[in-house]
This record gives sequence, C-alpha cells and structure tokens, in this order.
Amino acid sequence: MKNKICTVDKIISTLTLKEKVGQFFMAPAFINDSDEEINKLENLIVNHNIGGLCFFHSRESAAANFEKNRQSKSIEKNTNNDSLNTLKLLIERYQSAAKYPLLISIDAEWGLAMRVENTPQYPYALTLGATQKKLEFAYQVGKQIAKDCKAVGVNWNLSPVIDINTNPRNPVIGYRSFGDDQHDVYTLAHEFIKGAHSEGVLTSIKHFPGHGDTEIDSHLGLPIINKSKKELLENELYPFQKLIDEGVDSIMAGHLSIPSLSKDKTLPSSINKDIIKGLLRNEMGYQGVVVSDALNMQAVSKYFDTPGQLEWKAFDAGNDILCFAEHVDAGIQAILKNANEDQINTSLKRIWQLKQRAFINLKPRFLQPENTLSNPSDLNKRIAEDAITLLYGDTSVIADFSKTDYCTISLNRKPGLSESEILCLINNIKQEILNKENILLNLSPPQMKPKQNFGFLKEEIDFINELITTKETVLYLFGNPYILNYFDINNTKATVIAYQDFEEFHEVARLHFLGQLKANGKLPVELTK
Repeated sequence: MKNKICTVDKIISTLTLKEKVGQFFMAPAFINDSDEEINKLENLIVNHNIGGLCFFHSRESAAANFEKNRQSKSIEKNTNNDSLNTLKLLIERYQSAAKYPLLISIDAEWGLAMRVENTPQYPYALTLGATQKKLEFAYQVGKQIAKDCKAVGVNWNLSPVIDINTNPRNPVIGYRSFGDDQHDVYTLAHEFIKGAHSEGVLTSIKHFPGHGDTEIDSHLGLPIINKSKKELLENELYPFQKLIDEGVDSIMAGHLSIPSLSKDKTLPSSINKDIIKGLLRNEMGYQGVVVSDALNMQAVSKYFDTPGQLEWKAFDAGNDILCFAEHVDAGIQAILKNANEDQINTSLKRIWQLKQRAFINLKPRFLQPENTLSNPSDLNKRIAEDAITLLYGDTSVIADFSKTDYCTISLNRKPGLSESEILCLINNIKQEILNKENILLNLSPPQMKPKQNFGFLKEEIDFINELITTKETVLYLFGNPYILNYFDINNTKATVIAYQDFEEFHEVARLHFLGQLKANGKLPVELTK
C-alpha cells in the first residue's frame, strides 16, 4: 500500500470530489478469476480510487445467488483447492495497487469456509442458538473466525446476521439466524461481535430492517413484510436498536419492501430514504456506516436500466458504501452530478473513521505474528455436545432401542447424483431393510437451504416418511432442522437434532445414542407456522 490511513480532516481536504466518491464503492472480487478480470479490477482500483472489495469464491458461484435455475453442479466445476493461497496473494496485490488502504470484506458468517475451500468452518448461527452456553460459544466463534480473517488480510467480516427467523419457509435466512427470539438474537450477536473485536476485525450487522419473516429470496425478488411499525420495533428492529446503542461498526441494508415504514409502499428498504435516513438515522440514532446489500440482486437491480441510476439512488437514500455495484464509472458520475459536497463529505467521514478502526497499528499481512488458520475441531466438539437436541421421544426409549437388533441407514448423499441413481439407491436400501424392524436413521440433507426440498427428490421424502411410518425408527438429523417439517416425526420413536454434518457432531450423536452423553440443547426456532 502506498499510504497509510491519514486523519479525516486531511483526507477531506486532499481528495478530489471524484476520488472521494470512488471511496463509496465496494467492488466484487473473485478468488478464482481470470488474469484478464484480475487486471480489470486492479485498474478499477487505480483509476477510480474505490474504497473496498468484497470477496466471493468465483463469478459462477456468485451468479448462482442472483439467477434462477442455477444448478449446484455448475458451481462445483469451480472448485480450487488452492483458493486460500490465491486469496492471500490477491489481497496483497490489490492493496498494493490502492492509493489508500482498502477495506477487505467477506461473508464469513460461519468462517472463511463460506467462501473458500479447505478453510476452517464453524457451526451455523442456528446451532449456536441451540446451545445452553450460547454466549461463551458465540464469543469464541466470532473470535476464531476473526483470527482467520486477519491471517489472510480480511479486515471486515460482513456478519453476524441478526435477522429474527420467525418464518420456517424463509428461503435465504433460516440456519443463518440465531433463532426466533429477539432477545437471544441480540445477546448472541453482541458476543459474536465482541469476539471479532478482540482480534481487531470489523463486523456488519444485517439485514436491516430485518429479513427473518420472508418467503422470497431477495437475491431473486423483492420480499414484502406486512407488519406494523410497532411490531417491527418490538421484534425485527429490537436487536438493531440494542447494538446501535452500543456502537456497532456498520449496518447492511437489506432489499425488502415494508409498507408500514415508508410513504412509497413498494420502494425497497435499501434504497429508501424514509427507512435509512428517516428510521435508521433520525429515529434510531445511528450515525455510522451503512453498506448496501449487493446491488446486483434482483430485488433492486431489475428496476433500473440506466447505468448509474441505482448507484445514485442507493447513495441518496443513505448508503455510504455501495456493495457489488455493477456500474462503478457511471455510478461515480451520477453521484457527482446529483450530490452536494456536504453529502459526499459526510459519507466519506464515516467511511474513513471505519478505515481508521480497521487499520490501527497497520502492518503488512506477512508481518502479522499470527499467520496460520485456526483449528476448529475442539470448539466444534464442545458446541456439538451442548447443542444436541432431543426433539421427540425420551432418553429411555433410545436406551432401550440401542439394545435391539437395529439396522443403521445413513442417508448422506451429496449433490451430483442423477435422478435414476438416487432412485436406485432408495430401492437398494428398501431391499436391505426388508426384514428389519428397528432402524437407526442418520439423515444428512444434500443442502442447508430449503430450495427444492433441501436438495431431496420427492421420492426420497416419501421413502423417509414410509420408513418412519412402517418401521420402529430413531432419527438423528445432521442438517437444517426446518427439513423436519417434511417428515412425520411423531411417528418416530425418537428424533434428535445434531444440526451439523461435521465429524465432531456425528461423534457426539454416537455418544448420545449409546447413553454416554445427555441432550441439553434446545431448538431455537419453531418448525411450523
């Protein structure tokens, strides 16, 4: 990097208006990208003085979030076991190209593994919400993830999610939320942030004003939340207000339609003055950085055809940092044309204060004393022991069952099998258990998100329900608890939620089944609504 972070007053007096506006843009950076695209981004940093980058795995994997009918197979083609080293080198390269240090962000809600292969993965927020030692674990997970971010050169973790997931049909939040209780969501997020701050890494609470009670994925459409302002203040907005009062680093504005909060009943919250400048800043008292959710998401991008128009609209609504803006040059020109100097300087001051916090005692990444990634195994094991939840049945039933001549069936297929291969697999299992009465069913859904039945074919769901109905079945679930809405769990002898398809969680489940460990966890959400 050519320069360290100077004072706010100096930067205000030094930068041209165009350079100031460039700082508002957080461009997407792809770990696995072509040399041509890497050079383009480097030139963007140099020529437009952009203020930050948000890293994604690859263009194709990022596009899957914003386009319909994308298949997981296409994403798998981009697997690169050297992604971590590539990420480190790219961060150094881009920082070296920048006139002023860049904010380097990534979505690391459960660790760098959210974006980078072969890196530490910690349990999802929902799993932390199931534990009895919630605060201790949330702090430690926030701290460990921050250590990993710092080790590779990431200074801004765009988490935690503080949406209150009250809708079991939510297609995009779900397991990313700490639960459906606003008080628990606040306290867990508070501890996660404390853990991150202990390592000097910035955070961003999201998705304001609350994406928990939705049935539409804002990557693909605009969710509508028909709740009164009073209801929102008591629930969705509660953790935001508590964390604002404590001095949060930044807030990400989500793409939502909330008629009760705006005169324009359809304008998305992320580009809505009534919601950002009116509610968030004036009523709730937040004066820090607001970063937009990705501006190429269809909830907002499909309404703007003219390059630069969306970028100006988002900035004018109150966003200081524009994430994943697709038209940087046009966006800069639109803001220069429409904004006044005071408006530009106000946002720049906020961003610069955030940069000052990110770069206190700045050192090049390779001089950091801790430059190795964390080992999540021990912490994950302790979380698994505390989270495992007996949802249906009781301990004595499982104890008696474990002494029978039971047959273990593990449904843990991964995405990629053809429909005919899956149906063949089901038929083979049916033959295997034809004369078996007692079944220990270990269930690992193909995916965590509910899209397309969590990755299951209808025939697989029908088979599991048939199994539960016709056999004496004990079910252990290693995945998103919401999938249990598809099954007649009252027909099982017992149903236990282990939450994660990690080795440590399978070992804890085994110990529980053998009666060597109690299930102390509590499901942090309601499964039906």
